[in-house]
Amino acid sequence: MNRTVIAAEPGLPQPRGPLSAVVIDLLAKGSPPAHPDDVEEMLAAANPYGLDLQLALYVCYELHYRGFSGVDPRWEWDIGLLNLRRRMEEDFLARLESDAGQDSHEYAIAAELDALMREPEDDANLSVHLAEYASWEHMQEYFAQRSIYHLKEGDPQAWVIPRLSGQAKASFVAIEFDEFGGGHGNALHQSLFGDLLAAAGMDPEYLGYLEHASAESLAAVNVMSLFGLHRALRGAAIGHFAATEITSPPGSRQMVRGLRRLSAPSPCVDFYQEHVEADAVHEEIVRSDVVANLVETEPGLSGRVVFGMRVFRMMEDRLAHHLLSSWALGRTSLNRALS
Repeated sequence: MNRTVIAAEPGLPQPRGPLSAVVIDLLAKGSPPAHPDDVEEMLAAANPYGLDLQLALYVCYELHYRGFSGVDPRWEWDIGLLNLRRRMEEDFLARLESDAGQDSHEYAIAAELDALMREPEDDANLSVHLAEYASWEHMQEYFAQRSIYHLKEGDPQAWVIPRLSGQAKASFVAIEFDEFGGGHGNALHQSLFGDLLAAAGMDPEYLGYLEHASAESLAAVNVMSLFGLHRALRGAAIGHFAATEITSPPGSRQMVRGLRRLSAPSPCVDFYQEHVEADAVHEEIVRSDVVANLVETEPGLSGRVVFGMRVFRMMEDRLAHHLLSSWALGRTSLNRALS
């Protein structure tokens, strides 16, 4: 089949509030940022989980990935923009720490890992809903929500590689090697998701659905960038990564069930089938070789590893609640309905 061609640089999204307007206007027009007192008022009024702050953060982080069309790449290291990002990160991280907590005991890591391996079976679970009840339109919304991660799958986690050592580093890179197609460009998980979108009759372009994504979807990706870009949060990055790999096979298995129920195009099924198979192998590696070796080498990171796992579950639960509650009310879960 013809591979989906994904443009290198997306366009800037429309702002969703005063903070995102400050960031986006600065990048689009070079406009001077708002007065510091005004920015402090915006930050004080902003919900750390809300759409305005999360979109502003996502745009700031994207400068470290592919950037935006027409935006000077030197904005990546602009001290004023970095300072604004730091303030937003502080508020976001403080809320995450308040809601998720930390536990530095080793048994807490084992307990979190065991909890992640238990598959929920109730109808209120998102993966069960997608497998048994979701319409094709709901599947397309789910694809759009997830596209802001899957089209850069593996990239946020790669920031942590130079911050690891020994077996933890070697095993982590082995897993990432699979995420990046094992040396084959057409097997990149990012490319496979582009194929999924094209087969589903959707836009496969990189960040083509950024303006559609809900605050919950943005936050779920922003935590990956937050953890990956800060060396002090490398333990959280590994905890989040472990949680992702452990929960991927059962969730992907449910997606395969749902997509086959709907007679979805093969590339849609293939993407999730690949994750059933690949991540089942990764599960034991990440638990025994990555997490275990990291905390053995740096026991002081145990609390952050647990924190990363809990944040993963919290972000996924928030997204699932948003999707299911929106659909139960007959509304779109997106900020802008699919055309």
